[in-house]
Amino acid sequence: MHFDRSAFRLFLLFLGIEIAIALWVRDRFVRPYLGDVLVIFLLFYGLKSVLRQTTAVIATAVLLFAFCIEYLQFIKAIEWLGLSHNRIAQTILGTSYSTHDLLCYGLGFLALFPLENLRKKQSHSA
Repeated sequence: MHFDRSAFRLFLLFLGIEIAIALWVRDRFVRPYLGDVLVIFLLFYGLKSVLRQTTAVIATAVLLFAFCIEYLQFIKAIEWLGLSHNRIAQTILGTSYSTHDLLCYGLGFLALFPLENLRKKQSHSA
Protein backbone atom coordinates (compact mmCIF):
# COMPACT_ATOMS: atom_id res chain seq x y z
CA MET A 1 0.00 0.00 0.00
CA HIS A 2 1.28 3.45 -0.94
CA PHE A 3 1.08 6.21 1.66
CA ASP A 4 2.65 9.64 1.23
CA ARG A 5 2.95 11.27 4.68
CA SER A 6 3.88 14.67 3.28
CA ALA A 7 0.79 14.75 1.04
CA PHE A 8 -1.38 13.55 3.93
CA ARG A 9 -0.09 16.35 6.17
CA LEU A 10 -1.04 18.84 3.46
CA PHE A 11 -4.46 17.18 3.18
CA LEU A 12 -4.96 17.66 6.93
CA LEU A 13 -3.78 21.28 6.70
CA PHE A 14 -6.23 22.09 3.90
CA LEU A 15 -9.00 20.18 5.68
CA GLY A 16 -8.43 22.32 8.77
CA ILE A 17 -8.44 25.50 6.71
CA GLU A 18 -11.66 24.50 4.92
CA ILE A 19 -13.35 23.63 8.23
CA ALA A 20 -12.24 26.96 9.72
CA ILE A 21 -13.59 28.83 6.70
CA ALA A 22 -16.90 26.97 6.90
CA LEU A 23 -17.29 27.61 10.62
CA TRP A 24 -16.01 31.14 11.08
CA VAL A 25 -15.72 33.07 7.83
CA ARG A 26 -18.71 35.02 6.55
CA ASP A 27 -17.33 37.32 3.90
CA ARG A 28 -17.54 37.89 0.16
CA PHE A 29 -14.10 36.64 -0.87
CA VAL A 30 -12.49 33.99 1.33
CA ARG A 31 -15.52 31.76 1.76
CA PRO A 32 -16.94 31.85 -1.77
CA TYR A 33 -13.72 32.13 -3.79
CA LEU A 34 -10.62 31.14 -1.84
CA GLY A 35 -12.51 28.21 -0.31
CA ASP A 36 -13.23 26.88 -3.80
CA VAL A 37 -9.58 27.21 -4.82
CA LEU A 38 -8.45 25.43 -1.65
CA VAL A 39 -10.94 22.57 -2.02
CA ILE A 40 -8.98 21.51 -5.10
CA PHE A 41 -5.84 21.31 -2.93
CA LEU A 42 -7.75 19.37 -0.28
CA LEU A 43 -9.02 16.76 -2.72
CA PHE A 44 -5.70 16.55 -4.57
CA TYR A 45 -3.61 15.93 -1.46
CA GLY A 46 -6.17 13.50 -0.08
CA LEU A 47 -5.82 11.40 -3.23
CA LYS A 48 -2.08 12.01 -3.59
CA SER A 49 -1.52 10.62 -0.10
CA VAL A 50 -2.84 7.19 -1.15
CA LEU A 51 -2.42 7.01 -4.94
CA ARG A 52 0.82 6.62 -6.83
CA GLN A 53 -0.09 8.66 -9.89
CA THR A 54 1.40 11.72 -11.50
CA THR A 55 0.41 15.18 -10.40
CA ALA A 56 -1.26 15.77 -13.77
CA VAL A 57 -3.43 12.65 -13.53
CA ILE A 58 -4.64 13.30 -9.98
CA ALA A 59 -5.08 17.05 -10.53
CA THR A 60 -7.10 16.43 -13.71
CA ALA A 61 -9.29 13.87 -11.95
CA VAL A 62 -9.94 16.32 -9.10
CA LEU A 63 -10.76 19.14 -11.53
CA LEU A 64 -13.17 16.93 -13.48
CA PHE A 65 -14.82 15.81 -10.23
CA ALA A 66 -15.27 19.45 -9.14
CA PHE A 67 -16.73 20.32 -12.55
CA CYS A 68 -19.12 17.36 -12.28
CA ILE A 69 -20.33 18.53 -8.86
CA GLU A 70 -20.85 22.01 -10.29
CA TYR A 71 -22.78 20.52 -13.22
CA LEU A 72 -25.02 18.68 -10.73
CA GLN A 73 -25.69 22.05 -9.13
CA PHE A 74 -26.47 23.55 -12.55
CA ILE A 75 -29.11 20.89 -13.27
CA LYS A 76 -30.42 21.16 -9.68
CA ALA A 77 -29.78 17.48 -9.00
CA ILE A 78 -30.27 17.96 -5.26
CA GLU A 79 -33.90 18.91 -5.92
CA TRP A 80 -34.74 16.09 -8.31
CA LEU A 81 -33.08 13.63 -5.94
CA GLY A 82 -35.39 14.89 -3.20
CA LEU A 83 -32.47 15.96 -0.99
CA SER A 84 -33.03 19.72 -0.83
CA HIS A 85 -33.71 19.56 2.91
CA ASN A 86 -30.81 17.22 3.71
CA ARG A 87 -27.93 19.29 5.17
CA ILE A 88 -25.31 16.62 4.45
CA ALA A 89 -26.39 16.42 0.80
CA GLN A 90 -26.41 20.22 0.61
CA THR A 91 -22.85 20.32 1.95
CA ILE A 92 -21.56 17.61 -0.40
CA LEU A 93 -23.43 18.55 -3.58
CA GLY A 94 -23.83 22.24 -2.92
CA THR A 95 -26.97 24.19 -3.65
CA SER A 96 -26.20 26.76 -6.32
CA TYR A 97 -24.32 26.81 -9.60
CA SER A 98 -21.79 29.55 -10.30
CA THR A 99 -19.41 30.09 -13.19
CA HIS A 100 -17.15 31.77 -10.64
CA ASP A 101 -16.79 28.39 -8.92
CA LEU A 102 -15.56 26.86 -12.18
CA LEU A 103 -12.97 29.62 -12.48
CA CYS A 104 -11.84 29.08 -8.88
CA TYR A 105 -11.48 25.34 -9.48
CA GLY A 106 -9.41 26.09 -12.57
CA LEU A 107 -7.18 28.46 -10.62
CA GLY A 108 -6.74 25.83 -7.90
CA PHE A 109 -5.83 23.28 -10.56
CA LEU A 110 -3.19 25.59 -12.05
CA ALA A 111 -1.78 26.52 -8.64
CA LEU A 112 -1.29 22.85 -7.75
CA PHE A 113 1.58 22.38 -10.17
CA PRO A 114 4.03 24.94 -8.72
CA LEU A 115 3.03 23.92 -5.18
CA GLU A 116 3.64 20.27 -5.96
CA ASN A 117 6.97 21.06 -7.66
CA LEU A 118 8.05 22.95 -4.53
CA ARG A 119 6.99 20.03 -2.33
CA LYS A 120 8.99 17.60 -4.49
CA LYS A 121 12.09 19.81 -4.40
CA GLN A 122 11.88 20.07 -0.61
CA SER A 123 11.46 16.31 -0.19
CA HIS A 124 14.49 15.61 -2.43
CA SER A 125 16.70 18.08 -0.57
CA ALA A 126 15.73 16.68 2.85
